Amino acid sequence: MMTATAPLRPFDVRMISVGEGHWIYVEEVGTKGGRPILFLHGGPGSGAQHAHRVLFDPERDHAFLFDQRGAGRSHPYLSCDANSTQHLIADIETIRAHFGIEQWVVVGGSWGSTLAVAYAEAHPQRVAGMVLRAVFLGSHREVHWAFIEGPRTFRPELYAAFRDWLPNAERHAPLDAYVRRLTDPDPEVHAPAAHVWNAYERILSEVQPPSPTLPQIFSSQARVPPTPIMEAHYIANNFFLEPGELLANADRLTGIAGTIVQGRYDLICPPENAYALASAWRGSKLQLIDTAGHAMTEPGIIDAMRAALAAL
Repeated sequence: MMTATAPLRPFDVRMISVGEGHWIYVEEVGTKGGRPILFLHGGPGSGAQHAHRVLFDPERDHAFLFDQRGAGRSHPYLSCDANSTQHLIADIETIRAHFGIEQWVVVGGSWGSTLAVAYAEAHPQRVAGMVLRAVFLGSHREVHWAFIEGPRTFRPELYAAFRDWLPNAERHAPLDAYVRRLTDPDPEVHAPAAHVWNAYERILSEVQPPSPTLPQIFSSQARVPPTPIMEAHYIANNFFLEPGELLANADRLTGIAGTIVQGRYDLICPPENAYALASAWRGSKLQLIDTAGHAMTEPGIIDAMRAALAAL
């Protein structure tokens, strides 16, 4: 078995045209012709990472990891044009058809879990099973909890720093203020907000973050973190989902085997979301990791996901 410190290397990579000017980066790891698995990264906008490859068995699995529209190595980078949940679902089908896959296991965490559920509800016949982490169902209430209520309750000093980075006139509605700034095309406006948002979200992702305070200074030469830009685009558009859509359509998941791995102390995607999905998705299993927060690197999360994949 691979260890968590020795990620697989891709045996093939390619760019696939999905229309509207978008080209999607796709990499294959493991054994060609093995059990097909699709990995969906979070964010939106974070891109597939080398560390994600450790989830897969190199001898059993044929895993496909791709960078969603505007993310990572896909082109055009950070483009929000023709970029929606429905576009991403169509891209997944394009990738599946390109490689001639009839059915595959789908793996995703955080936003990746949202997209996984949306895809499985749209194309249940194509999904042999799912392993999800840190469930997010795409509601405004969840976003408000993740960036306002949760931090204000559990990390009030961090929340105060996040709020007070804004001018006085914008502090009464900090979530709206950050989304406005992050969706502003002017780099002088969105770049500083992206650095603050990115640091804030990273701290909230871990139970014991290495540095629990926001940096005071960001280099003007530093690369703009991509995830806040894409997250703001999706937040501003309600993740391109109808209110309650994913839970309302959860009956479409019946017959799909799956496990939800959930950190007990996940401040960004708290356990109530995972519990709600597990209750609506007949045949699923919910596994709570009592010492973990949000990140995939939190203690016990990777091991639980790999065990769930092995058991499918």
